[in-house]
This record gives sequence, structure tokens and C-alpha cells, in this order.
Amino acid sequence: MRIRSLGVIDDAVVELSPGFTAVTGETGAGKTMVVTSLGLLLGGRADAALVRLGADKAVVEGRITVPAGTSVAARAEEAGAELDDGALLISRTVSAEGRSRAHVGGRSVPVGVLADLADELVAVHGQTDQQGLLKLSRQRQALDRYAGDAVAAPLAKYTEAYRRLRTVSGRLEEITTRARERAQEADMLRYGLDEIAGVEPRAGEDTELAEEAERLGHAEALSSAAAAAHGALAGNPEDPEGIDAATLVAGAQRALEAVRSHDPALSALADRIGEIGILLGDVAGELAGYADDLDADPLRLAAVEERRAALTGLTRKYGQDVDAVLDWAERGAERLGELDGDDERIGELTAERDALRGELSGLAQALTDARTEAAERFAAAVTAELASLAMPHARVSFEIRQTDDPLGVEVGGRTVAYGPSGADEVELLLAPHPGAPPRPIAKGASGGELSRVMLAVEVVFAGTDPVPTYLFDEVDAGVGGKAAVEIGRRLARLAKTAQVVVVTHLPQVAAFADRQLLVEKTNDGSVTRSGVKVLEGEDRIRELSRMLAGQEDSETARAHAEELLETARADA
Repeated sequence: MRIRSLGVIDDAVVELSPGFTAVTGETGAGKTMVVTSLGLLLGGRADAALVRLGADKAVVEGRITVPAGTSVAARAEEAGAELDDGALLISRTVSAEGRSRAHVGGRSVPVGVLADLADELVAVHGQTDQQGLLKLSRQRQALDRYAGDAVAAPLAKYTEAYRRLRTVSGRLEEITTRARERAQEADMLRYGLDEIAGVEPRAGEDTELAEEAERLGHAEALSSAAAAAHGALAGNPEDPEGIDAATLVAGAQRALEAVRSHDPALSALADRIGEIGILLGDVAGELAGYADDLDADPLRLAAVEERRAALTGLTRKYGQDVDAVLDWAERGAERLGELDGDDERIGELTAERDALRGELSGLAQALTDARTEAAERFAAAVTAELASLAMPHARVSFEIRQTDDPLGVEVGGRTVAYGPSGADEVELLLAPHPGAPPRPIAKGASGGELSRVMLAVEVVFAGTDPVPTYLFDEVDAGVGGKAAVEIGRRLARLAKTAQVVVVTHLPQVAAFADRQLLVEKTNDGSVTRSGVKVLEGEDRIRELSRMLAGQEDSETARAHAEELLETARADA
């Protein structure tokens, strides 16, 4: 992994061992930046404050071995990435303005893709994770993860039934608690529908009446215009000497008829004049009919205006035109049907809710049974691990309990509260020595004991749900002496089946590492390429001596450091 311009690190390369790598160094030297760098490669949150002062961006590049045919390889290829000789090249860039970019296998990808890949590649644990283990929800999640399909299968069914129950219960509550508002809404709809039904509007009626009112209001002018036009086209009986268009056209046609046989072009013109005469006759006839049919009855005009006023009363309340009013009426009738059917709907929803509660009770019971069975195995496995972590008399157990709630579901013959993950409250208990009552780890475990419990939990997970790499950031905080030696020994054993990276201050832990990296600053306060070194031989003894006594050249500390290394080699 190469790190550039990240925090105190200017430009450094970190080479991690396939087995157990310990990262050590003075406080503030930049060890945490190694963890932060891995976090960025794994889709962690980008922060402009991480960029080294004076740099325009921070860059982290990593090369991760990914076996072909695995789900990780498939997910990477799905994102357009290419494997490089069985390895996946990942890079993350964070600008000084806080913008972030990610690349996988040479292809730019959303940061979420890195997080997807990380789930199956690396398990990261730090002191914040220890605090997270104190939360009951995290303890239940840990138990469910250990149980695997035994809990996952009923939990999936439970979650779906829970979602449906919430939907049905919400609908039922809405109907029953808003009964007054819904009754008022129904009354308003009935009034509107009755008002519309009383008028009986037709689609497009308002447009038709507007046109008719316009005609009736100008009937005299329209009649006079039609008569004048008819006279101009067909003649006026009261003026037999007058010349009209039809007479003139007929004369033009007669003039051409006598000579049309001498020229086809003139014959065609004669035909067109004949067509004009026919068209003039048709129009004249329609004008005469229009004048005869025109209704100038003032009573009809009054009736039309009265009808238009009734329609306007509807459009003022229910829509911009009659068509919109009719659409409102259709929708209002449907809604009124829903509201009027509330009583029947309440009965249906109540029956559905009760059926779902019964189904949920069965699934909650199945979850409780599965968790109880898994809790015994999980607690026994963690207890066994604690014995190898210098807590030979400690006992871990789980308390799985429910809280009575008259509005809940029935589990084990009791009506108990329930939530999206079941009816169980899961709490991890620790009895650190014989005779001590089991107490919640939030109250009964010291910092060092909590570190070892967490490590034991992770080791148990490694046997049931392994990932290729484990990263522990000072998970050994609060531990010392023999317990620290046992933690180092247990991490070394875990490293036989997975890659383990540990940031530690404890020489007892670092001594068990296959490779020890030292992070140290230069005089200007930065970490450069030469600031991350692989320690071997004499250099490693000096660093362990410093970690033991704060004095690299102390003979006593050197002897102790050599003894630690010998112990670790003998254990391997």
C-alpha cells in the first residue's frame, strides 16, 4: 500500500505480511494513518482534514490479492475492473476541498463499490468497535451473524410479516382515529355529488351553450347578413332586374359552351365554371336554410343563459369547465365509496392484522428458539477462546429476554413487545472469575477484559464466517503482562488462516508478528518513504526494547525483548 500526503505521512510504502504484521511506533508517529489509509481503500468516509497541510490531495493506492472465481472478483468485474495477475489495484483520492474519487482495476467507480468489496475482504476493528459491542443491538447482531441461516431464514420471513403488519396497522389506525374527519369528507362529497346530479351536465355542454348564446344574441344581424349574401348569390325576388352571381356565372358558361369543342383548354375552363355554378347554388341553398332555421326567440336565449348560469355554479366549485366537473364527480364517487365502506374495511383490516400478529408470533418464537440454541454454542466458543487469552476462569453467556407488553405478540405463552428484528433483547454477560455473578459486559468488564472479549468474539467469527484480512487498531488497549502475551499468541494463531494486521503499543503482541513495521517521523514531523521500515534482527530488538522500557539500549530491556522473540518463535 502506498500513502501520499495523508496526515503526517508525506510519501510512504507499507508492505504487509501474508501472516501477522504488527505496526508500531511512538505515539503520534502516524500509525493510525495506516489504519485510516486502509479505511479509505475500503470505502471509508473521506475528510478534507486528512489531506496533508500544503498538499492539494491525498492518495492511497493498494494491491489486494483476489482469487479468481470468488464473489469479490465477480463484483469487481461487474464494476468494469480488471484483475492484474490475480490482484486488484485500488486507489482512493481525497482533494483538499473534500472531493473523493475511487478507482478499482483501472476503472473509476462509486465509493460504494469499495464498501461492497470490503465486506468480504477485510474485517476492521478498533477501540470504537469495542464501545459498539456494548450496545445491545450490536450484541444481537453478533449473535445473529454467528447463527447464520438458522436465524437469517426466519428473520427474513419475520421482517416481511412485520412490514406488512405495520402497513395494515397504520391503515387501520388512520381509519379509526380520523373517523370524524372522514365523516366530514364524506358529507362534503355527498353534497357536491348531489349538486352535480341535480344539474345533470353533459360533456362539452358549456361550449355548446356558449356558441348558441352567441348566435341568439346576434340573431337579427346574422339573419340580415345571410339574406344579403343569399341575394348576392341567387338574386332577390323583390328586385327581378338585379344581377346576381349565379346569373353571371351561368352567362359565362353559356358563352363558352358554343366554342368549347374547338379547344380542349377552353373546354376545361368551361367545366370549372360549371363547377363554380354548382357550388354557388349549394351555398345559396344553405344560406336560405340558415336564415329559415335561425331561432331568434328571446325565450330560448333566456333559457340558455339560465342553463349557463347553473353550469357556471358548478365550474366555480368543482372544475374549470364541465368536463373537469364530471371528472371530479367520478373521482368523488370512488372516494365516497371508500369512505362509506370504512366500517366493512375496518372489519377486514382488523382480521388481517390479527392474522399477521398470529403469524408474527410464530416467527418471533422461531427466532427466539434459534437464538437460544446459537447463544449456547456461541458463548461456549467465546469462553473457550477467553481461556487462551489469560482469562481461564471467565465465563461468557447470553441473556435472551422479552418485555411484557399487552399490545405485543405472544411468545412463550407471554404477550411481549416486538420490533423489526423480533421480540428478543440479547445481552452478553461476563463472569470474570468463579463465584462472580454474570454481569453485562458494559458493567462487568474492564477495558482489558473488554478487549479480550472482543478479540475472542472475532476469532470465533473467523471460524464460522472468515474473511481474508483482519485489521486490529489497538484492540489490546488496557491489557498488559501475561494477558498481552496470550493476545499476541492468539493473533499469531489466527494469522495461520488469515492475514492479520495489528496496530499496537504492546511489545508482547508485536513479538509474535511475522513482520514488524516501524512508523517514525523525520525531524520535520513528517513520515517519508524511509519512515516506514521493516524491522529485522537488531532493529527489531531495539524497537521492542523501546516499547518495553522506553530505552533502546537498556540491557535489561534487550534481554526481555530477546526472550519475548524466543517465546514467540517457540510457540510458532
